[in-house]
Amino acid sequence: MQSDSQSHPTTPQQPLAAESTPTNVLLEMLRELRGQRDAFRESERLASNERKAERRWRIAFQFMVFGMPVLFGVLYLVFFLSTTGFKFGPFGNVVGVVRIEGAIGANERASAEAIVPLLEKAFTNEKVKAVVLSIDSPGGAPVESERIYTAIKTLKQKHPKPVVAVINNIGASAAYLIALHADKIIVGKYSLVGSIGAIIAPWQLDRAIAKVDVTQKVYASGKLKAFLNPFTPVTPEVDAKAQQLVDQLGGAFLQEVREKRGARLKKDVNVATGEVWPGPEAKALGLADEVGTIDEYVSTSWSGLKPYDFGPTPQSLQVFGRAMEDALVGAVQRLTVQTPVVR
Repeated sequence: MQSDSQSHPTTPQQPLAAESTPTNVLLEMLRELRGQRDAFRESERLASNERKAERRWRIAFQFMVFGMPVLFGVLYLVFFLSTTGFKFGPFGNVVGVVRIEGAIGANERASAEAIVPLLEKAFTNEKVKAVVLSIDSPGGAPVESERIYTAIKTLKQKHPKPVVAVINNIGASAAYLIALHADKIIVGKYSLVGSIGAIIAPWQLDRAIAKVDVTQKVYASGKLKAFLNPFTPVTPEVDAKAQQLVDQLGGAFLQEVREKRGARLKKDVNVATGEVWPGPEAKALGLADEVGTIDEYVSTSWSGLKPYDFGPTPQSLQVFGRAMEDALVGAVQRLTVQTPVVR
């Protein structure tokens, strides 16, 4: 009896073990598949990260090889343009400022070749609502001034805009001749204005070279062909011709002042003495319209508009060195040949 009771519990366990085996195998297979899937995903993630890192390094390498030279080139170009006075813009409505500074001459910063293109930029730009001539010049060559104010007249006809001349420290001679062709002339309290007239100032070196027993023989087709030669004595005819020239140029200058200023000129006052006057006195004489500074006038006349400087600005050191060289050459040339200068 005892042996029978012990054999009964073992007989039903054989089918249970047989039933659990497929389940365990299936679960084990599922776990293995899940593990393979996770491993595949991890490998894909690592491969993707590796590809991204490789792509980033490739882009960085290409930028170092190709992009950096281009970037440095652009930066150098921007720097070079800024040193030569080039500016980007304007990007909004502005008052365009064109500077006429220093001596007016063909080889100077205030030359027609430098000023006229800037005037064209200012007049043709739709965002420029008015043009201000910022003048700080003692004068110079009258023909250069004529080219500048003629350009102003032509551009104003094509692109009607207010034109105002603001004289800062000094606006004399040929510089004032330019200011005459603006709609208004504004002067500072301490500005110097005027010097209406003309001057020729040749060197007389004939006595100096005579001391070293040197003379110059001049062959000319006419008796006054070499009348401004500094190495030949000044004859009465030469003296009379030189005075005639300055009288003619000075008279044309005075006539232009009378035409442009008209009834605003104070009566019974000779403004062609060649002298300069302080700003308030120049206004009282009728040579100017208002007393003020460029900042004050722009802010009160065009509220909300900021000035935009078109230049010309001082050039880079190399260009400045070339300008000094040209100035020295011009100075040497003026020792031998004198051209009339408006004063």
